[in-house]
Amino acid sequence: MPQPPYPHPSGARPPAIPKEFVPRHVAVVMDGNGRWANARGLPRTEGHRAGEASLLDVVAGAIEIGVEYVSAYAFSTENWARSPDEVRFLMGFNRDVLRRRRDLMNSWGVRVRWAGRRPRLWRSVISELEEAERLTAGNSTCTLTMCVNYGGRAEIADAAQAIAREVAAGRIKPDKVNEKLVAKYLDEPDLPDVDLFLRSSGEQRTSNFMIWQAAYAELVFLDEPWPDVDRRHLWRAVEEYARRDRRYGGAVDQPSGE
Repeated sequence: MPQPPYPHPSGARPPAIPKEFVPRHVAVVMDGNGRWANARGLPRTEGHRAGEASLLDVVAGAIEIGVEYVSAYAFSTENWARSPDEVRFLMGFNRDVLRRRRDLMNSWGVRVRWAGRRPRLWRSVISELEEAERLTAGNSTCTLTMCVNYGGRAEIADAAQAIAREVAAGRIKPDKVNEKLVAKYLDEPDLPDVDLFLRSSGEQRTSNFMIWQAAYAELVFLDEPWPDVDRRHLWRAVEEYARRDRRYGGAVDQPSGE
């Protein structure tokens, strides 16, 4: 039996929200680590270190409130443009976080998945991602997708390339290519659409994260940098989500009473 996550130090408990109003899939952009560190006179890398505890606490909060899927933007295809020192740190840090935390995730019943491209990614990072996937494959409490060397446009381009090969080989007819087929060629085809898109540190953009899956996501932006975020921020975002009216392009007249 999975163990429940450790409680929040404050004793805070999740708000009572009916299950139908809890997002099934939350995508998280963990922004502001560098700015958090610089504001304290620390190297940017210390912000990334501090952000590890925030991710763990948010996953714990997701389990407590009933979120089934969390996708975390750990390293984007654009992050290679950062300084070589920061890239090296992030590669090693992602590898070591997986190694340090996979047993804890497994004890909570979390299934760890990986979305992203293999090229350029360190072999040691791929090894740890695959080992975490193997260890937690049978878990079902919550699925944590670590998006490492991931980009939304890259994911769609890779899917289009794979479909083009199938069409060229005569295994798919061009007129059979539709949204449902494209979705089958994404990195994690069984991942449900994003319901809640959460970003920290005050920036209000999606930054090429899950742009296919998040087409109809509700966006919530936090002012706090990622190292200052914990499960209580997630819960407040879920409360905001629960108040939203999701119409998926439809509309219903609501004439005012006279």
